[in-house]
Parts: sequence; C-alpha cells; structure tokens
Amino acid sequence: MDRMLVVVFDTEDKAYAGRRALAQLDGEGSIAVYADAVIVKNANGSITVKESNDQWGLGVLAGTSLGALIGLLGGPVGLAIGASVGLLTGAITDTRAVGIDVDFVDDASRELLPGKYALVAEIREDWTTPLDQSMEAVGGKVFRRALSEVKHTLHEADVAAMKADMAQMKAEQAKASADRKLKLQTKINQLDAKIKAHLEKAEQQRAAVGREAKAKAELLKAKAATMQQKAAEIHV
Repeated sequence: MDRMLVVVFDTEDKAYAGRRALAQLDGEGSIAVYADAVIVKNANGSITVKESNDQWGLGVLAGTSLGALIGLLGGPVGLAIGASVGLLTGAITDTRAVGIDVDFVDDASRELLPGKYALVAEIREDWTTPLDQSMEAVGGKVFRRALSEVKHTLHEADVAAMKADMAQMKAEQAKASADRKLKLQTKINQLDAKIKAHLEKAEQQRAAVGREAKAKAELLKAKAATMQQKAAEIHV
C-alpha cells in the first residue's frame, strides 16, 4: 500500500538517523521508498527543507504528493529558503489533487513544533512493524496515512458551479438595459477567465499525478528485478 509518512524528531541528528534507517529498510526490501526529505520547522512556523531524495526519476518534488505534504506542513507561512527549497517550486497544494488526508496533515503538524525536525516520505509498505520499530529506536514519532484514490469530481463541481453562474448572467444580460449589459459582460469575461484558469490548473495536476504514478510503477519494477537478482545470486 502506498502511504505518506511523517516521522517527527527532537534533533537533526535523530532525523538523519531515521533517514538512514529508512534507506536500510528500502535496501532490505521491507519497504519501497519513492521519495523522502528531512525538514525542520522554523520559529515562525515555516518549513525549511534540509535535504531531499527523489528516487522516482522525476528530478523534482514539485507537483508530487510529497511536495504537497511538505508545503502543507508549513501551514499559512509555507516554505522558507532552504538547501533544497527550489525542488518544491510550483508544488501542488490542493490535498484533493494528490489524495492527502487533511486530518493526517493536522495531526503531524501538531507534533512538528518549531525547532523540531521531521523525516517525510512517500513509501510502499505491506506491514508497519519494521518501520515503526526502526523509527522508535532512534527517537522518532511516526505518523502515516494511506494515499487515497485521486478524484477529480470536486474540480468538476467547481467548474460546473461557475458555468451555472455564467449562464445566469447571460440570461440576465439578454433582458438588461444597454448600460447593464456592459457591466454584466465584464463580469462574464472575468468568470470565463476564472473557468479557463481552473481547467488549466486541474489538467496540470492530473498530468503531474499521472507522471508520478508512472514513475512509481517503474521504480517498483526496477526494485523487484534487483531483489530477484540478489535472490538468484544467493542460491548460486
């Protein structure tokens, strides 16, 4: 099952110890790590990315579920300038677009107080014990949530509502005075621009989610081949 992971630590050293433990579990085949990052919450509540690792070959975290999660953990103030903050430019921040549960973000954010560090990752795991034991051993508090299926019905509902408003304005415009027609046309033009922008954003998000899904599948295929090769070498 694909899951989002946030492990909160009191110190930077413990966070990196957690990251090494995560890499070890990945190497053993206990889990598969798609991407991960070490972050810190600053005094003003913003997030600084200390280091990140993108294993799925997209080259950036922008537009991925993990990028969205990191941005959301910073709350209203978002991201601060950090070593890898450029990787998150343009990241999706709409939880509906990437399948992140809002309650999960809230739970992790309450634990990730200013001055604390966190290991955030998107992983695949079949059972939770190996990771929990590894993180607890280095002082980490684990938060995880399965990624839900990405749905676009809410985006479609938003657009449908705006189109309904525009249809109503056009109906009124047909019966309005000349002066009122001009004012209504201005509003219609503005709403039409919003609809186009909304559709473009939704399409960009769908494309990003599609690229992420394809990259994940390729990564899992490569890991499976590697594990099969190791098993074959052991039995030679």
